[in-house]
Amino acid sequence: MTGSDSHNDPVSNNRDVKAEARGILQSLRRLFDQLGPIRLGSTILFLILALLMARFSWTTPLIQDAERALYDMRVSVFAPEVEKEDRVVMIVYNEDTLKLTGQRSPVDRTILAQSLEAIDAANPKSIGIDILFTMPQDDDPLLVSTFKQIRTPTFLAYADPKYNPEIGFAEHEFLKSFLSDVEGDNLQPTSIRLNTDSDGVQRRWTPQKADAPPFMAMALTGPNPKFAANEGAIRYLVPASPDMPVFDKFPIESFADPATAEMLQSFIAGKHVLIGGDFVDRDRFETPIGSITDLQSEDGKMIGLEVHAHMLAQLLNDDIPAPIPAWTLWVAALIVAICGGLSALIMGNAGKVAGILIGQFAFFLIFPFVLQNIGVDTLSLPAFGWGLGWLFGYASVSAAARTINSKQRAFAQSALGKYLPKSIAGEILRDPEKLALHGEKRQIFAVFTDLEGFTKLSHAIEPEMVATLLNDYLDRLSDVALEYGGTIDKFVGDALVCFWGAPLSLPDDGERAAKAAYALYQAGEEFRKNVPEGVPPIGRTRVGMHYGDAIVGNFGGEGRIQYTALGDAMNTAARLEAANKPLETKVLVSKEAMERTGLDWYRPMGKITLRGRSTPVEVYEPVPDWEEKDRAAVTAVIGAHQKGDNAYIQALDAMMKRYGEDLGLANLLKRLEKTKNGESYALG
Repeated sequence: MTGSDSHNDPVSNNRDVKAEARGILQSLRRLFDQLGPIRLGSTILFLILALLMARFSWTTPLIQDAERALYDMRVSVFAPEVEKEDRVVMIVYNEDTLKLTGQRSPVDRTILAQSLEAIDAANPKSIGIDILFTMPQDDDPLLVSTFKQIRTPTFLAYADPKYNPEIGFAEHEFLKSFLSDVEGDNLQPTSIRLNTDSDGVQRRWTPQKADAPPFMAMALTGPNPKFAANEGAIRYLVPASPDMPVFDKFPIESFADPATAEMLQSFIAGKHVLIGGDFVDRDRFETPIGSITDLQSEDGKMIGLEVHAHMLAQLLNDDIPAPIPAWTLWVAALIVAICGGLSALIMGNAGKVAGILIGQFAFFLIFPFVLQNIGVDTLSLPAFGWGLGWLFGYASVSAAARTINSKQRAFAQSALGKYLPKSIAGEILRDPEKLALHGEKRQIFAVFTDLEGFTKLSHAIEPEMVATLLNDYLDRLSDVALEYGGTIDKFVGDALVCFWGAPLSLPDDGERAAKAAYALYQAGEEFRKNVPEGVPPIGRTRVGMHYGDAIVGNFGGEGRIQYTALGDAMNTAARLEAANKPLETKVLVSKEAMERTGLDWYRPMGKITLRGRSTPVEVYEPVPDWEEKDRAAVTAVIGAHQKGDNAYIQALDAMMKRYGEDLGLANLLKRLEKTKNGESYALG
């Protein structure tokens, strides 16, 4: 079979598909194992919550307040500016009118009747009256007569208790009776109900009810199926100049007075006239452009009549902002949740990651403004919900990723820990570049151990027992070194090599190294007590410690590396460990190391010259169970010896009797007797 034939082989292709499916299943199973059912379930739940947040934030309590605030900001920024909307004129009852007529509620109907005669004579295109006639007045016959004589298409406010619960039964009955009396070819009822959002802001059109008269804007302009079904945003207009209103507005008494009515008729001829109230205590609405209307009204609110005027102007402009389909919002919500989740997995340069995250948030903030500017209805656009959904997606996946990374790091560190010290493994996991072959000069506390007589012992017992004993012994010592924060360099037979001060340097490295050195000796003693029956006696553990310079880093080849320390500090520590044998001590610490431990549990053990070194070394041995006065007494003996007073040496006899057999102290006595004036004792 040729190579090209193999690609078309159904059996081969089926095998590849199965292999891929198995790989996916294994990945999912591994993901489930790493996360666990609770974490996986919570991650999925939060992702679903992110999706719902990004879709339904407009109907979610508290969050919808943020959505409304952002929408109002968009409307204020991109509301269409006009010099003047001269197709619509408002004629209003205001506070001055009420003072003039002496009647507040209901408003004076005589002045309305007089004004209607003048308005009708000016031949406007239509008249809309935003006043409910819900109770009888003495001047009703005059107003009814005026309505019956009117020639301009006129529409009177109507309210149904079903949609206007503030209208009582008796009021509704009178309203129906009044409308019935005046209704004719040129006079029809119109719905005036404005439905605000739950925060009291008038943002959207009131949809046409099937059993109600046409809404005022549509009544004045004629049937309009497109706007009848419109539930979208009101397209508010804003003035190009702050001191120039969008709509002309005249007090109604100006038209009731024949002297001024004739002069004003040119302002309303051929236009749509809206008549209603402009009072400080009623029929006022907050709008998305409140910050702009605040320049023209003290409270930033808009009278209901002006809201109708804006809706009428919008209808005349045939300006319905393009609605956003529901499926688009679902797709956007899904994309937002996915982007939030994927963003949590972005790796790399911090600046690059920050740029990507900031870019996404900038998109969530700016994109809705762009849509608003090009004529899209963003009233249902969950701009804040997108940001919140993104955060929920990010947080859920980030938490899951941290769990997975933590387990993967623990696994990797455990694996690396079999070859490298735990501290180094952690450093490498944080910064893989540390695997590079290089070294650096550091000042470290180096510690060497050796098990006395183990080489001879290994020839006297079975190899299996040797391995068992050695593993047990090195485990004990390793635990001690790691407990005190040391870096394990290597094992050399039964010897442990470790150091403090690299790769991490801490202020208490000296103290921890010294305590570890003594604890290593104690661990060796504990090991000696627990050897199996039949094993010959095992010697004690000797420890040497020195502080000095070393080259620390990764050394080796590209195929295999070892993190280790090289230099004088290591060599001196090794020689100090070896010096324990001729000095009959357990733990030897150089003066350079002792002075940096911050501990006072040492007794001086004289000055010695190590093999391979010409410079003498002052050495000390930790004796934490000694009293301070006895440690001071040994120090005084050493001081006297340096001055040539050898008679003072005999004071050591009393101490040896007090503490029992002390081979190290006896050895010090012998060395002091063989030297004078603080001479160094040379080890052969």
